[in-house]
Amino acid sequence: MKKTRTALLGFAIAVTGLLSFKTVQPISIKGKVIPAWYAINAWAISKTDTLYTTVTNGSFEFPNAEPGVYKIIIEARSPYRHMEKDNIVVKEGQPADIGEISLQKWD
Repeated sequence: MKKTRTALLGFAIAVTGLLSFKTVQPISIKGKVIPAWYAINAWAISKTDTLYTTVTNGSFEFPNAEPGVYKIIIEARSPYRHMEKDNIVVKEGQPADIGEISLQKWD
């Protein structure tokens, strides 16, 4: 009887330990930039993190973002200016597609 209780207690502790660890799913932030050729790099900036990636064929993606609120900055070639998009909310387990960012020419 004592061996059965000890075995059940050990099993319960092992199951509790295994279930207490939460796997973190990587979250991505992605979007597009037009006109594509003029976009160079993209940054995603939050209070706790700064991510960087290149823009390829007008598309960018930050594959390992943490949940939070981000500002996206697109670096552009002349005659276009850098663009920002604020308040991008990234929620745990949900990829964020911010859609299309249109570059604007300098005045």
